[in-house]
Amino acid sequence: MSANISLHRKFVSPEIIFGAGCRHSVGNYAANYGARKVLLVSDPGVVAAGWVADVQASLAAQGIEHCLFTEVSPNPRTEEVMQGAEHYRAQGCNVIVAVGGGSPMDCAKGIGIAVAHGRHIIEFEGVDTLRVPSPPLILIPTTAGTSADVSQFVIISNQDERMKFSIVSKGAVPDVSLIDPETTLSMDPFLSACTGIDALVHAIEAFVSTGHGPLTDPHALEAMRLINGNLTAMIATPGDIALREKIMLGSMQAGLAFSNAILGAVHAMSHSLGGFLDLPHGLCNAVLVEHVVAFNYSAAPERFKVVAETLGIDTRGLTHTQVRARLVDHLIAFKQAVGFNETLALHGVGISDIPMLSEHAMQDPCILTNPRESTQRDVEVVYAEAL
Repeated sequence: MSANISLHRKFVSPEIIFGAGCRHSVGNYAANYGARKVLLVSDPGVVAAGWVADVQASLAAQGIEHCLFTEVSPNPRTEEVMQGAEHYRAQGCNVIVAVGGGSPMDCAKGIGIAVAHGRHIIEFEGVDTLRVPSPPLILIPTTAGTSADVSQFVIISNQDERMKFSIVSKGAVPDVSLIDPETTLSMDPFLSACTGIDALVHAIEAFVSTGHGPLTDPHALEAMRLINGNLTAMIATPGDIALREKIMLGSMQAGLAFSNAILGAVHAMSHSLGGFLDLPHGLCNAVLVEHVVAFNYSAAPERFKVVAETLGIDTRGLTHTQVRARLVDHLIAFKQAVGFNETLALHGVGISDIPMLSEHAMQDPCILTNPRESTQRDVEVVYAEAL
């Protein structure tokens, strides 16, 4: 009897080093990859926080030269990626290190792709488009949420079209991820909330995704437990490094889950929205999450019930309709506890924008693994609810 190919599951992940202070060993890892000169990608905020200086010191201690590239917007743009690639070539670099949140990390991934292929980054939109391995890539996340450091996703903003596009390929998984909870000490409460919600949504979407499986489920559930149980406390007591470790670990687990199970409609719609309005990605997720969960629930009721239980909801004796209502209420209360009371209308989205946003969301690869088959009309209705 022939094996059913659709039941095969692969799991990709970088080499992961986790723990307070591990950023200081970046020089050793760069040396392992034969680094002569490193392109160090970051952004002005991360430089100001002092994390880049730590990386520079570690590289210098190994006698490795570097050049700094910090022209990265909060949603990294195609022209910034191409500028970084030009910089890499002009300076004769052979390894890339990024320190920062999702934006510098995605930009660094994009630079590696553009450099390796010698083509414009926009040509790689979609799934499995990469043909050549990127230069060695070492990522140091300074936020707890985007998980770009463990994922096979690259999200770039095309400001000419006012849209974001996704590159999904195991070629986009970095070689090494140095996950150091100390670096999240510089996150302000809003950024902590944004990235924390992003990680929670990663975990929920990965668990109900049509691509979920036994390799991803434990990571998704553990991420939900860690983030649901610790995010509000971490935002309230920002100096507590033990809480930061839990959130950073939750974010990492969520990343391992979604990188391999892929995501769903929240992210498809959020990418479309973030490209259109240039808003923080976590904020877009926060606005949409309970509306999408309510829409999707009927397509995977048993799995959503497990999500509810993992988030601490007592589901004994409840019907699915009641569980769905409790889950939606919990997500709204959780968002408010970390400081989100946003709607789309607050950010200037009008009913007339919805068809265009929905059309872009339908073209996002994340929509393909959403548990409920969705038409453009379905997506329009969910956006309208989020106004």
